Order: sequence, then C-alpha cells, then structure tokens
Amino acid sequence: MSADLLFDPLFRVPLVVGGLLALLLPPLGVYLRLRREWLAALGFAHLAGAGGVLGTLAALPVLPLALLVAGGGVLVQGAMRRPGNDAYATMILLGWSVMLIGASFSHHAQLLGQALVDGQLYFAGVDHLVGAIVLAVLVGVLLPWMSPGLLRARLFPGQDQANGQSPRRLGLLFNGLVALGVALGATAMGVMAAFALMFIPAWLAFALAPGWRAAVIIAMLLGGLAYALAFTLAMLLDLPFGPICVACLVAMTPLRLLRRG
Repeated sequence: MSADLLFDPLFRVPLVVGGLLALLLPPLGVYLRLRREWLAALGFAHLAGAGGVLGTLAALPVLPLALLVAGGGVLVQGAMRRPGNDAYATMILLGWSVMLIGASFSHHAQLLGQALVDGQLYFAGVDHLVGAIVLAVLVGVLLPWMSPGLLRARLFPGQDQANGQSPRRLGLLFNGLVALGVALGATAMGVMAAFALMFIPAWLAFALAPGWRAAVIIAMLLGGLAYALAFTLAMLLDLPFGPICVACLVAMTPLRLLRRG
C-alpha cells in the first residue's frame, strides 16, 4: 500500500480516534493496576463487543448498545460486595459467548464480530470521534479529581473507614469511565487492542517510573508510540490494525528489564 494513504482524508478520522484512545486508555490502565483490577479492561471490552453484536441483530446503532451493555456491567459489578477480578472474568466469558453466538445469526453481525476481533480501526467514524473527544474531556476533568481518593483507597484503606466514608461510589464512577473508554476502544480498534493499550503500558510504567505522575506520563507515551508505529505499519502492509497494535505493544515488554531497583 502506498505511503500516500497515510495522509488520505479518508483515514483522518480513524487516525485521530485511534490517537486519542491510545493516549487516554493507558492512564486508565495505570489506575486499574493500582486497584488490582486490570482484568476489568478485558471484561468490559467483551461486554462492549457483545453489545455491538446485539445492536447489529436488533438493527440499532452499534456504539450506543456497546456503551449500554458495558455500563450495565459496571452497575452489576458495583452491586457486588467483593467483585474483584472474578466478576471481570465472568464478564469475559459472558461477553465472548454472546458475541460469538450472536454473530452466527446474521452475516452483518458476523462481519462486525470479525471486525471486533481483527481491530479494523479504518472503519471508525464520526460517532467514535465524538465519543473519544467526550472521553478526553471526562478523563481530563474527572481523573485528577478522583486520583487522590483512588490512591488513598488503595494505599490507606483504613483512612476512609475511620472518617466514615466509603470509596465505593468513587470506584463506581471510575469504573464507569473505564467502561466508556474500553467500549470506545473495543468498537473502534478491536477488543484485544483496547485491552493491550490498557494493560501493557501500565504494566511497564509501574516498573520504570520513579513516581506516580511519571507512571501516568510514561504509560501515555508508550501507548502513543505503539499506536503511531502500529497505524503506520498496518497501513503500509495492508494488515488489520488490531493485531499489529498488540504486536507493537508486546514488542515493548523487554523494557521491563530496565525496571528501577
């Protein structure tokens, strides 16, 4: 494929959508790792994929249904006393089964299911662009506000309890933000690419960063770098974006050998 296609107006929206998500998902992954709930990214991604397929079967818009089903997972998770990664593992199994069973009922749903697996970012449209911009605003406004509470709940859990406060509501709000980001990522760039962007940069940042803010910045930089390389390679080689993105992120994992201490 010609390098000129990298600058084709047809690919500008997907390029911007992917770039925003590649910068926004990694910091959310850092907080998920802090909370020891990194499996949430894959759980919400599979629920979003199932919602997208169900939307196709019902002749309804894919993205709103994906957001709705992922949001439902947040509410169910919030209603459980000790959800942990067990709840997210159940989401993965449920979402995977619904996605594949639903895809077998129509050709259109099958194509969408395949796109969710392959990660065809080139089909991202204006609805994903609007969603990514909304996510950027929410992350920029809410995450700095939520950060002290999320850190306190993990590092000093007794403090909120002593003050008669519960971090449950804050955790629910954060999971809602994660579900929004993952649903956008899964429907725009594929389930595994969205998960990889939330898992690997955060995993590396925890090993490399000298402090918390540095971990967030490093995760964003790694996500952006992997995305730029993956988009370029996928376009030039005419390959699905999702597997290339995951491969680029996995190729970064030897950076763990540079871990501090």
